[in-house]
Amino acid sequence: MPRLTKIVATLGPASRDPQILETLIRTGVNVVRLNFSHGKADDHVQTAAEVRRIAASVGRPIGILADLQGPKIRIGKFEEGKIHLDVGQRLILDAKCELGNQERVGLDYKDLPRDVSPGNILLLDDGRIELEVENVQGPEIFTVVRHGGVLSNNKGINRKGGGLSAPALTAKDMDDIKTAAMIGADFLAVSFPKSASDMYMARQLMLAAGGRALTIAKIERVEAVAALEEILDASDGLMVARGDLAVEVGDAAVPALQKRMIRLAREKNKLAITATQMMESMTHSPTPTRAEVSDVANAVLDGTDAVMLSGETAAGEFPVETVDAMVRICREAQRSLPVTLDRGFLDRTFTRIDQSVAMAALFAAYHLNVKAVAALTTTGSTALWMSRLNCGLPIFGLTEEPAALSRMTLFREVFPLLLPEMGNDRDLLRRKAEERLLEAGVVAKGDLIVLSYGDKMGQSGGTNTLSIVRVGEPLPAKR
Repeated sequence: MPRLTKIVATLGPASRDPQILETLIRTGVNVVRLNFSHGKADDHVQTAAEVRRIAASVGRPIGILADLQGPKIRIGKFEEGKIHLDVGQRLILDAKCELGNQERVGLDYKDLPRDVSPGNILLLDDGRIELEVENVQGPEIFTVVRHGGVLSNNKGINRKGGGLSAPALTAKDMDDIKTAAMIGADFLAVSFPKSASDMYMARQLMLAAGGRALTIAKIERVEAVAALEEILDASDGLMVARGDLAVEVGDAAVPALQKRMIRLAREKNKLAITATQMMESMTHSPTPTRAEVSDVANAVLDGTDAVMLSGETAAGEFPVETVDAMVRICREAQRSLPVTLDRGFLDRTFTRIDQSVAMAALFAAYHLNVKAVAALTTTGSTALWMSRLNCGLPIFGLTEEPAALSRMTLFREVFPLLLPEMGNDRDLLRRKAEERLLEAGVVAKGDLIVLSYGDKMGQSGGTNTLSIVRVGEPLPAKR
């Protein structure tokens, strides 16, 4: 059984070398993440071109995820690069300070003094430093240290319980969306959305720039959790961004939220990516901790479409070993996945013909001795719908559209295959599909497969036909 859960790997200094990148792809990476918090537009254009070149040479479709930086809610820099804070010490966060010292530090987000009041708790550096606001005077926030430690340049700031007013899309993000469209990104991750309107705006900006990327909402704010359904309805998927989310809602709340988000995404036929610190120890170690193994396995069991690596592959010492370990964990975890297809149909209503055909294909495959399910698709939607229910079989997305091929790289249980010049002759189409599956080595002559397709291939939403086919049997004579 092939690996069902996809792997997203962030590219950076440790993985941009063409040989390393090719090895990562061969080892099991399905989607690469370009982090727009770092690098210039030209860097991302060159990296995307290299990814496409290597993917073509390896013969595997690889998706590209452009991850927007979002608002920079950070402190500024220090004269000495860092300071040490003791419990009870006072620190002023000063929106007008240029270079910080032991007594005060500047702010990249100049509106922070308007967003806080006495008694608020500010969490810096992913919650490692805790400050309590005592007073606010103009551009200055007077705080007392509740949890101390080393504080260095440009560390992030969260307010416990959320409520910071920074917009999700900055001017830089809007420029970066144009870059993402130019490089043909398959997925666009939007940082810190608070409402559905943030996601609608990102989608419109992407379309206006000529892009077709699926939009992924990064759930990082308390406000986003409260508006989860509305945000998901306005998006193509979500990312469980556990770093900032844990700081705002508390780390103990994250596991249950992760399960809820993944479940809701699957129910709404959306995508889910689980991210942050999945294999963090492998940044400096060739083997994961037992806790990390359990973390990745549980995400697989939760039903996530993909698990994501960040610093582990961007700047880590063992990027290839990290991907290899994640592949092994995903494969082992999926052995325990229950097939609950019949239960999955009970509470679902299908109003579209193409979606009903997709579900009928799964039902037929589940109750017959079928080797594989194949969806001939123009956009990838049929394959996505099939992948929302665990049928225990691989789903092959056959398409002549390169954009659909790339976006299916993120769909759990779906294996995209290029089928050029599909045409509209149904008998010829069936034969081409059989030959492509035989060529890929996923079926043999005599195997039973389920095919879904449309009368007019190339037309979005046109899937209306289901065929149960024995590979290699003669086509029926035309009347």
